[in-house]
Amino acid sequence: MSSDDRQEPIPTDYDIAQSTEMEPIWELVEPWGLGLDDLQYFGEYTAKVKHHAIERLREEAEDKANNLVLVTGMTPTPKGEGKTVTTVGLGQTLNHIGEEAMIAIREPSLGPVFGVKGGAAGGGRSQVLPMEDINLHFTGDLHALTAAHNLISAMLDAKLTNDDDFDVDVTDVRWPRAIDMNDRALRNLVVGLGGKTGGTPREDNFLLTAASELMAALCLADGLGDLKERVARIIVAYDEDDDPITVDDIDATGPATMLLRDAIKPNVVQAIEGTPAFVHGGPFANIAHGTNSLIADKTAFGMADYLVTEAGFGSDLGAEKFMNIVCRLGDMTPNAVVLVASVRALQYHGMDQWPVDYDGIDDAGVEAVERGFENLDKHIENLQKFGVPVVVAVNRFPDDDDAEVEAVIEHCRDDIGVKAAESTVFENGSEGGEELAECVVAEVEAGGGEDYAPLYDEDEPITDKIETVATEIYGANGVKYTGAALDDIEQMEDLGFGDVPVCLSKTFHSLSDDATKKGAPTDWELEISEVYPSAGAGFIVALTADALTMPGLPADPAAANMDIDEDGNISGLF
Repeated sequence: MSSDDRQEPIPTDYDIAQSTEMEPIWELVEPWGLGLDDLQYFGEYTAKVKHHAIERLREEAEDKANNLVLVTGMTPTPKGEGKTVTTVGLGQTLNHIGEEAMIAIREPSLGPVFGVKGGAAGGGRSQVLPMEDINLHFTGDLHALTAAHNLISAMLDAKLTNDDDFDVDVTDVRWPRAIDMNDRALRNLVVGLGGKTGGTPREDNFLLTAASELMAALCLADGLGDLKERVARIIVAYDEDDDPITVDDIDATGPATMLLRDAIKPNVVQAIEGTPAFVHGGPFANIAHGTNSLIADKTAFGMADYLVTEAGFGSDLGAEKFMNIVCRLGDMTPNAVVLVASVRALQYHGMDQWPVDYDGIDDAGVEAVERGFENLDKHIENLQKFGVPVVVAVNRFPDDDDAEVEAVIEHCRDDIGVKAAESTVFENGSEGGEELAECVVAEVEAGGGEDYAPLYDEDEPITDKIETVATEIYGANGVKYTGAALDDIEQMEDLGFGDVPVCLSKTFHSLSDDATKKGAPTDWELEISEVYPSAGAGFIVALTADALTMPGLPADPAAANMDIDEDGNISGLF
């Protein structure tokens, strides 16, 4: 083979990011209404928006269109199908075709970054920069949340050990500890060993910071004062009379909120083509509500006519919670939903044998794609129940066959009657998303969102709200309560949480609560094992049988393939 015949190596996301000339953040956002004094700087390319600027932009949002576009997806493979890539690419493309658009996405958690999925800042020609900073520590928001969470834990245990009048049932302490790293060994443990100096022995556990109630409270708060009120009412334990003990009861409200003083300010960076992007907050959609902060959204509304944001995992998780919880609590109306599908995911749901051999997916052909349509169709049907128009984005991967991509688009347009477009924003940036963006604009300008409504009323019984999500979204026949779940629900109603939304914690691998069931499972019951309040966030959480608030690293984690050289160059992260 001659040197002329050798193919150039495919550039990594990191290579593309490093070759991109970024604009200083203060110059980038100045045309969008943010001045030098409005920003708190973290280097040349990252900043937080100060509180006074947030308030001003909220007022200016009254003169903007406030078009809200949510990007969600079909049930993904464990490798992900490109929601963040699509979100960033669509935001860039809307600006490319003459609209004013902002992007808002979640901050990556170190656990998934080092676990299976790798980086979470988009990819290719549709990523947010500086992507290595965003994926690794960023502005310290996750660390601040971890510290605040564990301060509450420490102050609670100090009360247990040192305050003789503190009448807490040590078997009913509800506040765990938190860490921003997948570590299955911390799911269940015993603390307080070592005699009198070691504290009060009791069972405890860790959860991922992204699953902390503090994360949910921060992402749903509208300012520092509101955040403090939310932190104060978080329930950390119950006393011997089953009365709740709150963060305020252990005098932790002020110090915990103090640690979050900067974390509540939204972070602004830039997409690869120069579109401003908010990257703020990071609750997971399988164990929390799954979207970036409301404060970032409301700030973005004052800067552009369109806001493109995303919800985690499939639409059964992130989008359902966005529609039923986030929009309700944030008083927002979604104008269009972009549902990301991929040939790979459709083939994944259309495979004949399980577990799936990923090496065999690429050769599965159009037949497997068509068998996978039942999963895609269920997601489309679910989203339409909220009265919001759906546009399907077929996120194209390099190995996809033209016939496979066309089969998906024809099915959506001809069989289902929804707009669909091939998206190559990963490879081509905004030029690869023009048809998708035009479909979105057409739906918005046709009055998209005018018929939006949540699926249930807040004042319905808790069991009815859970059953609505289970049957209407997941496709279950009904709900089965195990353990003390029904007692939990009775307690929630007694404590005054009967009229808040429900946040169901469920596997993201399936529409059902069984991760092994693909497609659109029928003839099954959703199993609820526990129900508890997220008082600071303003909803209650219902856990399904297999839900994990502390994931573990796989045998071969993504971290094992990452490295850094003596010059600080990173490899393997993206």
